Amino acid sequence: MTEHILTEKNNQVLVVRINRPDRKNALTHAMYTALGDALEAGHEDKDVRCILVTGSADCFTAGNDLGDFAKGLPGEFTETPVGRFLFLLASASKPIVAAVNGPAVGIGTTMLLHCDLVFAGSNTRFQMPFANLGLCPEGGSSLLLPAWLGRVRAAELLMLGDAFSADDAARLGLINRICEPAATEATALEACQRLAAQAPAAIRATKALLNRPNLEQLKETMLAEGQLFAERLKSPEAAEAFTAFMQKRKPDYSRFD
Repeated sequence: MTEHILTEKNNQVLVVRINRPDRKNALTHAMYTALGDALEAGHEDKDVRCILVTGSADCFTAGNDLGDFAKGLPGEFTETPVGRFLFLLASASKPIVAAVNGPAVGIGTTMLLHCDLVFAGSNTRFQMPFANLGLCPEGGSSLLLPAWLGRVRAAELLMLGDAFSADDAARLGLINRICEPAATEATALEACQRLAAQAPAAIRATKALLNRPNLEQLKETMLAEGQLFAERLKSPEAAEAFTAFMQKRKPDYSRFD
């Protein structure tokens, strides 16, 4: 594990914590590797019955570290750290719960689509600014969001890329409950312990049935998204977006067609 991804066992719950506060928990390739390792370890450990993914009371994650990702993705998408993590998350057999506070940007929102329960602090701000950065959706969001919210709402979130509140997320059915930020993790952990106390095979069977209708299509969509995302990282539009971010200005897409 990297120092930026911490794990601990709480009874039969594996807590996976994103811990890079100086960069608002922005995710690097190394951190994705550690997240994937944590998911694998949790599934291999027979004593773990539930996995909790969280950050801090102030921040879940500001998304990908643009400095790291400006270099592109190393290799085929499924073999990259981010691709491996996303496919492990989507194919997880044990329940995964998220406790989210503060910024939940990009992957910080799309990874929640694969969690079984999501608890968000009242200070949470969700955002999927892929198009704003010259990129495209990832994590199966181009399939799951239209199916859950309807196409026009999904298009608004993915094409305009505006931030939205915990109240908005609750109204859209993307989270289970809004919490006081200081209580979000404890509330989620209590839910994890309730899941861990259930019949484990019954919980796994229930999760498998819930995932079954979209499973194959989801894998195909995630692969298509990942391949296009890798291409978009090398695009002139993404280069302009990343440069603008570093220069703290709005990107200018007027010269592109």
